[in-house]
Amino acid sequence: MNNDIPSCESVHSHSDFVAHIRHDMPDETVLYDLAELYKLFADSTRIKILYCLFEDEMCVCDIADVLGMTSSAISHQLRLLKHSKLVTFRRDGKTVYYSLADEHVRTIIGMGMEHILE
Repeated sequence: MNNDIPSCESVHSHSDFVAHIRHDMPDETVLYDLAELYKLFADSTRIKILYCLFEDEMCVCDIADVLGMTSSAISHQLRLLKHSKLVTFRRDGKTVYYSLADEHVRTIIGMGMEHILE
């Protein structure tokens, strides 16, 4: 170990603060689930789908048409988004319409766009 670099203990101690953070730290499984949620946003196709749904609900065929992709590819991504509770759906006869699951998803997309456009 390099003796020129002081250890954290010799520089400062914030044991009360560290104990507070450690106490408030969510369970490992919750943090894992949070990381998995954010992984879904790491795929540009899924982001495009979510952006399509930002304004209103759409069927698979319309999303595929907007994105220039196959309905099968869109359906695969929608399954992942639905499983993670980012999108929801409703049936109208034989047509299934997808939409953002709730206001939280809309906020995540909106704030992300706002941040990168600053």
